[in-house]
Amino acid sequence: MNILENYYKKVIRHDLLNKFSYNRIEDIPQLKKIVLNFGCKSFDIRNLAVSLLSLELVTGQKGVLTKSKRANILLKIRKGNPVGCMVVLKKNKMYDFTFKLLIDVFPSLRDFKGIHVAKKLNMTSLSFTLTDLISFKELEKQFYLFSNLPPLNVTFVTNARSKKELLYLLNSFKLPLTL
Repeated sequence: MNILENYYKKVIRHDLLNKFSYNRIEDIPQLKKIVLNFGCKSFDIRNLAVSLLSLELVTGQKGVLTKSKRANILLKIRKGNPVGCMVVLKKNKMYDFTFKLLIDVFPSLRDFKGIHVAKKLNMTSLSFTLTDLISFKELEKQFYLFSNLPPLNVTFVTNARSKKELLYLLNSFKLPLTL
């Protein structure tokens, strides 16, 4: 069992029970999954391969190519062309990645003041973008290969019912949120 998973089960759940009222144990908010996504602006097989490799190195899980749903004349993209890649982390890998973000990545980012929480925050998820990906130790070793990566979109998906529950849950995991 991961440190964060144990912390959630032993501490955060009890804090949520004391702060908010729930009729069933299943109603207590929890972290469901983390979605990591690269969106490549140009269709270049080299960029997509490097993005897929970096996702696999960072998460330890194989990524999936995302394809365009419809054609876009301005971006010169045909329907069905690959436009990015993504990974969905659940259970142990989700907690491992969150721990890696908290311990390694956020402290090593330059000029990092926290994750800015927008006023129009979604009730069930929090999304933010990481632009300096060399702060991951796995990518730092091969700097010449991963120097031109697109920004990484990270989405924390929960089953919270309100913004207060979502922010309380994410603050309990010690994510550096700024309002």
